[in-house]
Amino acid sequence: MDIRIAPAGVDDFHRVLADHRRYWGERDLRSLHLLALVQEFGSTCLVARAEDGIRGYVFGFVTPDGTGYVHLIATREDARGTGLGRRLYTAFDEAAERHGARRLKAITSVGNSGSIAFHRSLGFKAEIVDDYNGPGLAMAVFHRDLPLDVS
Repeated sequence: MDIRIAPAGVDDFHRVLADHRRYWGERDLRSLHLLALVQEFGSTCLVARAEDGIRGYVFGFVTPDGTGYVHLIATREDARGTGLGRRLYTAFDEAAERHGARRLKAITSVGNSGSIAFHRSLGFKAEIVDDYNGPGLAMAVFHRDLPLDVS
């Protein structure tokens, strides 16, 4: 099946939220989905479209200091293990570099072993940062320089 990665639009954002469980299972992360990201950073918020809908997405932006920050990345349950997550990261890398990014950063909960393993497989260094998300809320923080080579 042909999958095309392109900038996300408002309709895509709403489709992702409508299918939230197909990307996140039982974890309710709808509050982390911010329409303002798609509205303001559309060229670094990307969706992977196929005939049967959105297979995956990455929402991120580039900070003034040249960091491409990945806020959310997800693949639909029927697209996992296909390399789509790597393709989305590559597309984000390219978009972020066009906006001056020199490095990438992402975070996840310390208990999200799948995300930690995925980011490490892409060459990210991971560190646990205490109180990152508030008192007593440690997070796994990933960082790596660009370019991203996932081949």
